[in-house]
Amino acid sequence: MSHAKILICDDSSLARKQIARAIPADCGVDITFAADGEEGLAVMRGGQIDLLFLDLNMPNLDGYGVLQAAQKEALQGHIVVVSGDIQPEANERVMRFGALDFIKKPVDADRLHAILDQLGITCAQRPETATLPPIEVAPMDGLREVSNIAMGRAADLLARLLGVFVELPVPKVDYLESGELQMALLDVAGNEDVAAVCQGFIGGGVSGEALLILHESSYSDLAALLRHDEELNDSSKVELLMDTAGLLIGAFMNGFSDQLDVGFSISHPKLLGRHADIAALIGRNAETWKKVLAIEVSFGIENYNTSAHLLLLFTEESMSSIISRIAYRI
Repeated sequence: MSHAKILICDDSSLARKQIARAIPADCGVDITFAADGEEGLAVMRGGQIDLLFLDLNMPNLDGYGVLQAAQKEALQGHIVVVSGDIQPEANERVMRFGALDFIKKPVDADRLHAILDQLGITCAQRPETATLPPIEVAPMDGLREVSNIAMGRAADLLARLLGVFVELPVPKVDYLESGELQMALLDVAGNEDVAAVCQGFIGGGVSGEALLILHESSYSDLAALLRHDEELNDSSKVELLMDTAGLLIGAFMNGFSDQLDVGFSISHPKLLGRHADIAALIGRNAETWKKVLAIEVSFGIENYNTSAHLLLLFTEESMSSIISRIAYRI
């Protein structure tokens, strides 16, 4: 196949550029980009696409929606999913929806080239010999993609432990003033009582705190999933909260640190409160959190009334170190 038409559909400009960079110029392909599922479908409907590299977690229309629409409408072109959501059920679902293959993020150039070879798209240069140009990316977009991959690793651990499918959003990344942070916490809580656990972290010029916020209505389903047979009282609920916090915070921070090549020292978890007034959660850190870099990730479990929200709050001084580490790794 010569001059194949390739579409790369991902809401992250970093991810789009990483995939494109892994395809040497001598492959003789035409590459088109789409920033979300709706835009990607429009490109597929408007012309012949030989190969689509498709993300799963996107705004407007996610990758599952694209796969289902492409299958229903019999749109032309092979689809390869490239995603940070690596839980087993995600892989199985995309294959049922007609995907040719699944590549985990960050994209592996050797795996990508094997797929190109399989489809008859030949490249003289191999990943190990091709000269890879540097990638220029906005710092917040790079951080969002790093967070997306870390989120996927945390979800994979939770999915394998509980035997469930974890529903994942697009991570939110932004600078927040103290008042904006309080509003974000209020939005997370909604109209429900919540419980919260905090763990501090520091390493490589990066420091902050991780908050795990759990809706009080989640305890019954969590107890069933984690096979906690004892009666649900205050003590067992705190145990469930601490177990969930340890799992999700630990897995996310490990994925985050691996990508930035930094080791974090993480403090012991601290219970901030149960049946909490969400505004009170930031009261003790009002001075520290005058302005923070915040990453917000929500974890839902399909078919269960369980909702956990993870907030990573980095000090403003940490950002320069994070930016330099992201730039170095890509």
